[in-house]
Amino acid sequence: MSNDFIDGFTFVKDQWSSVLYDVTVQHLVLSAKSIAIAIVIGLPVGALLGHIHRFSFLAINTSNLARALPSLAVLAILLPYTGIGDTTIIIALVVLAAPPILTNSYVAIDGVDPDTVDAARGIGLRGMQVLFKVELPLALPLIFAGIRTSSVFVIATATLKGFFGSGGLGNVIGDPASYKLSGVIGASYVLIAMAVLVQIAFLGVEYLVTPAGLRRRSLSLTRGGSRTSAAITAGADNTDAASESADDPDLDNTHPAQGSFTR
Repeated sequence: MSNDFIDGFTFVKDQWSSVLYDVTVQHLVLSAKSIAIAIVIGLPVGALLGHIHRFSFLAINTSNLARALPSLAVLAILLPYTGIGDTTIIIALVVLAAPPILTNSYVAIDGVDPDTVDAARGIGLRGMQVLFKVELPLALPLIFAGIRTSSVFVIATATLKGFFGSGGLGNVIGDPASYKLSGVIGASYVLIAMAVLVQIAFLGVEYLVTPAGLRRRSLSLTRGGSRTSAAITAGADNTDAASESADDPDLDNTHPAQGSFTR
């Protein structure tokens, strides 16, 4: 079995230009289209619902509904109407990816500190200005967490395209008879690497779109939290030492002597 995993790397090295490159590009393009559409649908709807603090049940439970609905079931429903092709796969992937983005966007915007929102209104911001200038920047970390989660779902599930013979890494993963186990494992390595790189890319985008002041504030809070934890730990140690001293009569007897010697 260990040889198969090593052979997977060999397959990637030997077959990258002839087999894997084209299907990897197809897989990445399909995933990018699906994630982009899911963001266009989920982010505005979730942000708006969070801003008006309405329909929480709908916003939160759509994600649970999407998890309960298998992508294969969506494909089976769509096939009679849209046929086999990219459109069918993209719709199924958007159904999978949009709900987590919608839910995270709603929770992130809805959870912004009300005092911060009141302060923004106090300086004259109204309506969408509060959303775009205050709530959205503060909510970016949680929103991007939803996008990253959805991107992993999409990249993994996009292999279904290959099972319909229409390209992507699923062509290799779903055809062990032609590519053998080493080919299946090698294509899986590429799939994992793609998911990791996309996560890193979204982390970079999140860093770039987050205002510099919020990045510094986050770093300051992290450092402050570390110092506070250290102070609490030191205080706890001193308290424990004082308790031991109070409980041990020998230690109590030595204290006056030490005090007399010092004076």
